[in-house]
Amino acid sequence: MSEPRFKNDYLDQFEDVPGTTLFNAHRSRKGFHLNMFCMSLMKEENRKAFKANEEEYLKRFPLTEAQRQAVLKRDWNAMIAEGGNIYFLAKLFSTDGLSYQYVAAQMTGASQEEYARMMLEGGRSPKGNRSKSNPEL
Repeated sequence: MSEPRFKNDYLDQFEDVPGTTLFNAHRSRKGFHLNMFCMSLMKEENRKAFKANEEEYLKRFPLTEAQRQAVLKRDWNAMIAEGGNIYFLAKLFSTDGLSYQYVAAQMTGASQEEYARMMLEGGRSPKGNRSKSNPEL
């Protein structure tokens, strides 16, 4: 018997786009506790507790070891891979006093200035950035 097909299975094709991590139902389930940790940072008392002892605060949430390490290292790409949603992660980087632009630059390996310039110039060239399986596209 074949696996069930869902109406959003067409989204799987986007897994082939370099640098793109689609926040789908699977990643939503995977990252639920990571995202709930981030949401907890909306409350001032939780931000204070987290900043006072990050490792201890994270014990409140059933995170995977990979998620926990990604948070502690502020590895934004790893958090995305572990099911983090950028809008939830914003609570964490805002707690750290960081901007979207700064974090996006880190995620792309560019300086904040380089990232801003790239975006003002229309973003990355699509050449070589359309397919992992066919980099010539």
